[in-house]
Amino acid sequence: MEKWLNVGKIVNTHGIRGEVRVISRTDFAEERYQVGNTLYLFMPGESEGRPLTIASHRKHKSFDLLTFEGYEGLNAVEPLKEGILKVDESQLGELEENEFYFYEIIGCTVVTVEDEEVGRVTEILTPGANDVWVVKGKDGKEHYIPYIEDVVKKVDIKEKKIVIEVMEGLLS
Repeated sequence: MEKWLNVGKIVNTHGIRGEVRVISRTDFAEERYQVGNTLYLFMPGESEGRPLTIASHRKHKSFDLLTFEGYEGLNAVEPLKEGILKVDESQLGELEENEFYFYEIIGCTVVTVEDEEVGRVTEILTPGANDVWVVKGKDGKEHYIPYIEDVVKKVDIKEKKIVIEVMEGLLS
């Protein structure tokens, strides 16, 4: 079974030459939107993705502007609005040690070094210098775990388990 990962959403067209405005959801925009790469377009309500080959990419304000091979002009790209651009898991690159894709972390069980369960990672926030993992406890309470060496001691993706050192005030 294929696993699709969201890399962006087409929110509008740009100009009359067939460019689309994309709100990017990837940390690897230069790699993902490289000319010649294939992305898969999923329209609302569709379960099958349409392959789109990137013809051009440039940044404009907070958007990535893309054109696709075979989609010349405004009329050709107008129907693509609201589509989600995805890549197959097989298109993912290798990460450095102690780097993870969000989908690998979300759903992991978080336990303390004393093996007490804290909860499951439900979301990842990226506010600044380090990511913050939102962990929902069994009682429904959310805990915010900074992804820093002092706190996160072990991440086992295969076992879907994260071990943390609880600093004072972290779980209160």
